[in-house]
Amino acid sequence: MSIFRSFVSRYPGESVVLVLALLVSGLVGSVGLSAVLPVLNIAFDSDPAEQGQVERVLTGFLADAGIAPSLGVLLGIIVVAVFLKASLVFFAEVRIGYIAADISTDLRMRLLRAIMRSRWAYFTRHSPGKLANSMGTEAYRASLAFVTGVKLVSLAIESVVYASFALAVSATATGLAVVAGALILLASRVLVRIAREGGVQQTLGYRQLLATLTDTLQSAKSFKAMGREYLADEVLAEDTEHLRRALKREELGKAGMESALEPMYGVVIALGLYVSVMVFDVEMTTITFLVIVLANLLKQLGKLQKQYQRLQTYESAYWAMEENISVAEGEAEESDGRDAVGLEEGICLEGVSFAYGEAPVLQDVSLEIPARRLTCLVGGSGSGKSTITDLVMGLIRPDAGRVTVDGQDLRELDLADWRHQIGYVPQENLLLHASVRLNLTLGDESVTDAMIDEALRSAGAADFVAALANGLETTVGERGTLLSGGQRQRILIARALLWKPRLLILDEATSSLDPDSDRAITATLRELSRQLTVLVVAHQSALTATADRVYRLEHGRIVAEEAGASA
Repeated sequence: MSIFRSFVSRYPGESVVLVLALLVSGLVGSVGLSAVLPVLNIAFDSDPAEQGQVERVLTGFLADAGIAPSLGVLLGIIVVAVFLKASLVFFAEVRIGYIAADISTDLRMRLLRAIMRSRWAYFTRHSPGKLANSMGTEAYRASLAFVTGVKLVSLAIESVVYASFALAVSATATGLAVVAGALILLASRVLVRIAREGGVQQTLGYRQLLATLTDTLQSAKSFKAMGREYLADEVLAEDTEHLRRALKREELGKAGMESALEPMYGVVIALGLYVSVMVFDVEMTTITFLVIVLANLLKQLGKLQKQYQRLQTYESAYWAMEENISVAEGEAEESDGRDAVGLEEGICLEGVSFAYGEAPVLQDVSLEIPARRLTCLVGGSGSGKSTITDLVMGLIRPDAGRVTVDGQDLRELDLADWRHQIGYVPQENLLLHASVRLNLTLGDESVTDAMIDEALRSAGAADFVAALANGLETTVGERGTLLSGGQRQRILIARALLWKPRLLILDEATSSLDPDSDRAITATLRELSRQLTVLVVAHQSALTATADRVYRLEHGRIVAEEAGASA
């Protein structure tokens, strides 16, 4: 039950309200149950002098209240107790559902915040598909663990109530029933273990399947272009089979529990009745009450075992979610710098070296990116160009040397403040399957139409956006496929310009454009460089002919520095 303790410690107020509601509903149910035995005595015309402890307590309470324990009164107590208990259970069930929704949302947002605050190295080591699975499937299944945990407490409370009444009527019969029930629960542990193992495998299976599925869907165009759609089945075959086995194992445990408990408890009740009548010569009224109480007790124990089995099934998702959050929080990006800076002079790399593990990427690189100029980094794949932009943005730190802004070491700067001054256009097409407006603002409600118009004009995108069917509200399609390559790039540039950055970075952003689009984007960037600092990464581009400064890299070293258009 460590998972339930974890829930209670994290959500104490909600847990207390639920437990109290369930406890009161159990007590109300006990009042209704206590009226059953006097009703049976009246129905069977039993001798009032032979009342049991339960009857004496109830009739004494009614006598103190000045109420005669007639059949109508007793039946009325039962009906009122049933309705009141149903109302309390309804309240508790609704609250359980609401809190479960809050828990899944809270887990998702905790993970998202932890991920977004983590170091860049965290992203490079974790599959987006696995993180998406945690945000979706694992968060939902973790909330189900809470639901089953609360219901487990509810059933335990009701079981205690039924056992108390049964003990008051016949300690011997109740003791035998409880021992038999405990033996049955012990025997069914193997079914709980099967379901638990299935749940653990499900958690792992969903995680791997979502990771592979995400990669496969991103490659859908390649599959279709080569007529190899059927190979997607092969890529996902192992992961789907693993998940299928996990689901079947869980269902085996659930079905076994469902079918085994009822006949076993039936045998216990039958034996109990036989012993009560043949050995202890218990009266029919008492036997009837015991049948009702013990049947409900054993039924509750059965439900309790089923809920415990479900809890074991969902528990792994909760701990997996907590582990992901803990790992991400442990990777939180730390910035010792506190100084603010305005980019007035330029950015310098001074003797910078950097390696990913044992693989060197940059070796003793020194360069200058002057303010309000267009600087271009060119070179082949793996030459270190994108690593330089990551260093400039503070996503990674050099192993040797330093990066400065206006002569101040980047380590001394407030990273959040520095990044607020950066507009970034990535190599990957990161447009959302949403409207142009949402792709520009990313949901920032503080962005005005005037800001959008200015960014679109600066990026040379105002005319084609205005010509779209629904203007800013036009959906761009999956990854922007309803726009041309040049249009997509202009939208991304407009997004980067929206918050008026001092530094605009384009990482291979023109690599997939046709020559005309490349020249048009180059003209836009040339114009922008009069107002802000522009750093462009490219293989080869029209940009190299118009840049103020061009650095050529090979194998992590600068092999040439060329003066550009303004020299």
